[in-house]
Amino acid sequence: MPSLNRQAILERLHRLHREMRDHLHHQIKTSSIDHLARATALQGGDTIYELDTRGEEILLPFCADWGREMPFILVAEGLPDGRERYGCASDEEAQFVLLCDPIDGTRPLMYDKRSAWLLTGVAPNLSAEANLSHIEIAMQTELPTSKALYADTVWATYGSGAHGYSENLLTNEKRMFTPRPSRATSIEGGFGMFAKFFIGSKGWLAELEERLILEVLGPPGDGQPQTFDDQYISSGGQLYELMTGRDRFNADLRPLAHATMFHTHSSRLCAHPYDLCTELIAREAGVIVTDGMGAPLAVPLDVHYPVNWIAYANNDIQRQVEPVLLRLLAEYQ
Repeated sequence: MPSLNRQAILERLHRLHREMRDHLHHQIKTSSIDHLARATALQGGDTIYELDTRGEEILLPFCADWGREMPFILVAEGLPDGRERYGCASDEEAQFVLLCDPIDGTRPLMYDKRSAWLLTGVAPNLSAEANLSHIEIAMQTELPTSKALYADTVWATYGSGAHGYSENLLTNEKRMFTPRPSRATSIEGGFGMFAKFFIGSKGWLAELEERLILEVLGPPGDGQPQTFDDQYISSGGQLYELMTGRDRFNADLRPLAHATMFHTHSSRLCAHPYDLCTELIAREAGVIVTDGMGAPLAVPLDVHYPVNWIAYANNDIQRQVEPVLLRLLAEYQ
């Protein structure tokens, strides 16, 4: 496997993330919601909004400059073909693949409701063999709302643990922290849910979710909710909530829902590989991340592949939930 200059790549990623964050924060503070929420194109299996194009204003020139020193392939939402070479005339000349979601969570951010995330994952250039499991370096940075004072950045290199800092957007003072998932042994009393963001598959997912919770925890004796639901429309945001102890369990099975309900493997309105390009950080922090069958995520590095994923805050949560969930899912196969 080709060797990566991890330190040099991390330094570049920190620069890119800071420039993108500051640029987009300025856009949110100075542009109208209606303008940023205007749909401009359909690319890479998702809708591109005006806010997305503002991110490209920084990302693409930055990559062009970076490619003069380190030739690489960018795979990202919003590119016409889903990929672009920088500093090389052929794929074989590239040192690495940079998988990127410039704004994961565009919809809540463009309405100034909730932070989105800039996601980047770097894998050695293994040509067509490269998949999500080969990512060795990952970083994600919070893209805050207009009223935010702080924004977080977390990163990891394979085998070296997860790291993070919270930065004051006015003073640029940083507070370092180590991402730590919840140590709770049960999903009871915590946030644990299925992603069911859009009309079309909510019913099936909600039914499966209710069956799961009732089998795992039993009927609530006092009528009070046993778990809580937080529909954060950002895979990176969901991973962040897991790696920092806010969530205990999350499953995004929208491709499976479409296949079960409509007998189609639609790649729209579901997670794609670029949405999960920072799952290395969650794993290095201690979160268990699997595909929809309980196996490690090993999907190709492209912009179209529909991804089912499940994540547990720790081994106890996995032991509590996974056997029941996989048995229920097998009933629909």
